[in-house]
Amino acid sequence: MRDYKNTHAYFVGGGIASLAGACYLIRDCSFPGDHIHIFEELNVLGGSNDGAGNPETGYVIRGGRMLNDETYENSWELLLSIPSIDNPEKSVREEIIEFDSQHPTHSNARLVDNNGEVVDVSSMGFDNEDRIALAKLIVTPEEKLNMLKISDWFKPHFFETNFWYMWATTFAFQPWHSLAELRRYMIRFMHEFPRIHTLEGVTRTPYNQYDSLILPIKKFLENHNVDFKLKCVVTDLDFKDSDEITVTKIYYKEEGIEKTIELNESDVVFVTNGSMTEGYSLGAMTKPPVLNDKGASWKLWDKISKKKQGLGNPTVFDDNIQGSKWESFTVTCNNSKFFDLMEKFSRNKAGTGALVTFKDSNWFMSIVLAHQPHFRNQPDDVKVFWGYGLYPDNPGNYVKKKMSECTGEEILIELLHHLKFEKEMDDIIGSANCIPCMMPFITAQFMPRSIGDRPQVVPEGSTNLAFIGQFCEIPDDVVFTEEYSVRSARIAVYKLFGITRPVEPINQYQYDVRTLFKSFVTMFK
Repeated sequence: MRDYKNTHAYFVGGGIASLAGACYLIRDCSFPGDHIHIFEELNVLGGSNDGAGNPETGYVIRGGRMLNDETYENSWELLLSIPSIDNPEKSVREEIIEFDSQHPTHSNARLVDNNGEVVDVSSMGFDNEDRIALAKLIVTPEEKLNMLKISDWFKPHFFETNFWYMWATTFAFQPWHSLAELRRYMIRFMHEFPRIHTLEGVTRTPYNQYDSLILPIKKFLENHNVDFKLKCVVTDLDFKDSDEITVTKIYYKEEGIEKTIELNESDVVFVTNGSMTEGYSLGAMTKPPVLNDKGASWKLWDKISKKKQGLGNPTVFDDNIQGSKWESFTVTCNNSKFFDLMEKFSRNKAGTGALVTFKDSNWFMSIVLAHQPHFRNQPDDVKVFWGYGLYPDNPGNYVKKKMSECTGEEILIELLHHLKFEKEMDDIIGSANCIPCMMPFITAQFMPRSIGDRPQVVPEGSTNLAFIGQFCEIPDDVVFTEEYSVRSARIAVYKLFGITRPVEPINQYQYDVRTLFKSFVTMFK
């Protein structure tokens, strides 16, 4: 067993990548928990896996994660090691599978048109040009797609198909996003293509991801005495003056006080470079959110990338807010009226977590009604749902304002008009609290890029630095997933500590004959 007496591990960022990395250190390296230090700018862990609030002031989730059984290989393996909070005899993985089996996702109203009618999505709506372009994309090597946008590859008709409306809102793609990323998704989620219209492949957690995932991982780490440094912002790293990449000093601010850490020769540093939810802003029923700019995570990556080669190119991702922003909203209802109406309208069983997209919405708006309660402290008579608009700078179909300029009440008005719930509008709005959230970098990881713009998990020549999270490079895997963050953390820990245990491989469904056949049939429906 290695002697870690003089070795410490420092994680920059308190999101799921850092938490997973700490778990792997403890579980697979027998690393002492009190030698693990996690720096987090906010006063709460979890990164983008958030969930907070109460029935009086309203609940907030900036986003909802749709997990997947087939493509979350390392996530499920890790969660088998984490005890459930509610039943420590079970793992979090077992808890989620048990819940999902009892409350399976199945959408009967995946798309809704401008007449408030459910769209028949049994056909993807492709023409032969669309089919040829998709097939050609899948067989084109990624290195030939540098900086190409999705709209560079497909004709305008493609963006009017049922497939695009469903795929884009399931995964949050925009026409100006990276073609290479779309290709990865088409391959990685090929098994989901034939069932994208029902979302049966979505695995839901019992509560929001903070309550269901972050809290049990946090408790596991607390039981191992991991040091959480909350309200701490890492501002810079010093490197050894050599051809190697060796971090020698960490600069950070704690409660506004500047501090430094001189690293031992055996210490290691894991950096979450960039953040999807950095700079977010909350509005209220009576005010819209504001649009913020870069914060600490992006500034740190900008700074260190100029010091050493091989640390990536953050400007590709953080210099185009117009291309990476969109707006979500969380609605707290003090009765079940809206949920009852939605169950009747959509024919979805209440709380199945099925995504409903208003395909003709100028905001390209969608909503999700998760199983209730969605928060651990949520009373039985309170219901919470979440939604988002991918085009926040467009004027609404009914509220003639940009979504980004709308109050929570105005967003609700627009939604209820799309559903043709006008008769119940006053009652629903009078008993609801809609909190909008603007996120300037939420799809920054989808911006068009070239090979090398994302740094390797462990850059070439690095002796003690690794990158984890959504903005490092993992060949063939897809960003904007929990799995990408967890996989990056596992790769980082194993490489820096010489662990020979294999990382769970990526399932290659593109080579499965049955999956290929089902996908081929779906293309021609």
